[in-house]
Amino acid sequence: MTFKETVEVGGRTLTLETGKIAKQADGAVWVTYGESCVLVTAVSEKKQSRETDFFPLTVNYQEKIYAIGKIPGGFIKRETRPHDDETLTSRLIDRPLRPLFPDGYKNETQIIANVFSADMVNDTRTMAMIGASAALHVSDVPWQGPIAGIRVVKKDPDSEMLANPPIDEVKGAYINLFVACSKDAIVMVEGESEEAGEEEMVNALMFAFENAQPVIQAQERLREKAGKAKREFVSPTFDPELKAKVEEVAMPGIREAYEIKEKLPRYARIGEAKQAVKDALGDEVFADNKLAIGEILEELKYHYVRDMIVNKRIRIDGRNFTEVRPITIETGVLPRVHGSALFTRGETQSLVITTLGTGREGQRIDDMYGDRMKNFFLHYSFPPFCVGEIKRIGSPGRREIGHGRLAERSLRKMIPDLETDFPYTIRVASEIMESNGSSSMATVCGGSLSMFDAGVPMKKAVAGVAMGLIEEGDKIVVLTDILGDEDHLGDMDFKVTGTKDGICAIQMDIKLTGVSREVLADALDQARAGRLHILGKMEEAIAAPREELSAHAPRMYTIHINPDRIRDVIGAGGKTIREITQQTGCDIDLDDNGTVTIGSPNEKQAQEAIDIINGLTEEPEIGKVYNGRVKKITDFGAFVEIIPGIEGLLHISEVAWERTDSMEGVMKEGEIIEVKLVDMERNGKMRLSKKALLPKPEGWEPPPRREPSSSNNNNRRRNDRGPRGGGNRGGNRR
Repeated sequence: MTFKETVEVGGRTLTLETGKIAKQADGAVWVTYGESCVLVTAVSEKKQSRETDFFPLTVNYQEKIYAIGKIPGGFIKRETRPHDDETLTSRLIDRPLRPLFPDGYKNETQIIANVFSADMVNDTRTMAMIGASAALHVSDVPWQGPIAGIRVVKKDPDSEMLANPPIDEVKGAYINLFVACSKDAIVMVEGESEEAGEEEMVNALMFAFENAQPVIQAQERLREKAGKAKREFVSPTFDPELKAKVEEVAMPGIREAYEIKEKLPRYARIGEAKQAVKDALGDEVFADNKLAIGEILEELKYHYVRDMIVNKRIRIDGRNFTEVRPITIETGVLPRVHGSALFTRGETQSLVITTLGTGREGQRIDDMYGDRMKNFFLHYSFPPFCVGEIKRIGSPGRREIGHGRLAERSLRKMIPDLETDFPYTIRVASEIMESNGSSSMATVCGGSLSMFDAGVPMKKAVAGVAMGLIEEGDKIVVLTDILGDEDHLGDMDFKVTGTKDGICAIQMDIKLTGVSREVLADALDQARAGRLHILGKMEEAIAAPREELSAHAPRMYTIHINPDRIRDVIGAGGKTIREITQQTGCDIDLDDNGTVTIGSPNEKQAQEAIDIINGLTEEPEIGKVYNGRVKKITDFGAFVEIIPGIEGLLHISEVAWERTDSMEGVMKEGEIIEVKLVDMERNGKMRLSKKALLPKPEGWEPPPRREPSSSNNNNRRRNDRGPRGGGNRGGNRR
């Protein structure tokens, strides 16, 4: 039997349907929004299949190109590894779902969202979030949802906010937020803005919360109709004697550990406390209860640190609640790269490198949303040594891709227009050298600094700070620039980036059941103070983008040609442009509007390419002197190529002031001679003169005009036309 619920969102009908498709999954919901269709399934093992200290939840969001009626490009005609946007959407769905599973639930669980139809109007990512919640909600999997994903867009500062607007209204918006909400609270935020103020951002979050409630209610109605009884699950409890023993042995070490400000010595002391527990219990008992002991130790740390901060008003490293860790900055640290910065904040350090390339070095993206070129991208790398660990190094994980995209969105708002103002491709790479919290925010700061060092004419500097929140009873503490432990043991991770004038990007994950508007406003105001402090330190290191690019960076030169002449630069099958590239060593990009961009670190080579292109596309100009090549000699003069492919007639009477009776011996084919364009007829025929460039002899008089015979008149008319109407060759491009 099929069950269906509908709800109006953004002025369009969203439909949730279950019971028809994928009935063997624990939960499956078909989501329809306009002509977009997404199937989301949820399956969870009936029992814990392996011993683990984490919850093995996997979320896979998949876009199939057939959803828009296309066949994938390239040699492999099927979708392979997920592209970055699919990975980021999977992570976006995972983040609000994960905290709503009961404590101790470790049964392997998988959420799969398949896009089967996309109308390019309705956002399938929002649909996938809602579908994931609905699939879990109607299933028998224990879960404390539902939630709803709402995209909030404000086109400009004076416009009204929109909930789930059509896709074409999202691009270039003043505020663009993706917000996940439960019936009680905002649980996740991801978004960006054009330097919006803190109050505007809070208003946008509250707007999302209000618009999420009808979607949540629709899921509740669907569960009433089709929901399965939830599996019985009781969060595991610890053996009271084991817990008491671990607490007795470990707590002295834990207390001492959190009096140590430095991360590695603190972790070493916690390791000693764990070893003390092992020694007290014996190897066999410890091995049999290893996971439980680990969780007991985590619980002890959790309560101790939170009590220390909320009640004793002491942070782990001794700072006050609004204080930013000490900052040191170096720029230009790598001699051969185009721009670099080493940003260190406490025990978090990022080495960020900026590389400039030509327009054609951008990243070509071909996905469900079309084929497009991306000319600004940021890559974040988190090697294991930055936290003193040994791990296998592979392709970037979801966390690295997510942190990189957050930093990219933060900086993208402040870079110049890469088509008109700064025709480069910009790659920023952040290599995390040390990490103890907020490495993504260090990436934002280092990225801004390295682009300043590279000479990228950014509008303003951008900085970021990570905020935390701890709530115990009626006591709430907001922390600026959180450490790794404060993030792990706290109730909120709230990253805010921006300039001195407003917010550029925001990312928030909340573990609480509710956060008031006042707390959100206070957190944003406190984040602004921290951001301004960091921007001040950055300005001390480098106040503005360098005026000159690195000597190793390509110089970009832009010229404009007649769009009708682009084919002359490209040549047959691209032959001409390849020859120019090989001859000059330059990168050359042509736009359909006639814009030609030449990239080269060598000014002389760039000028050579410009001269060649100008020569290929130059238009003849009356009165201009040309160094032309003699292409053909006739009885009545010579045809001279003044511009590649364009010839004019140098008549025998224009060779010299003195009378020239014959062209024989005057010049030869292939010779370079200097001529002046003295006339150009409407049909394009051009008359050249050599004598116009020679001094007129003293007392010179025009030679007497001879009256030709009638036969000579006929010959003259024929010769003026040239072979096969030879005069027509003048001014014609070959």
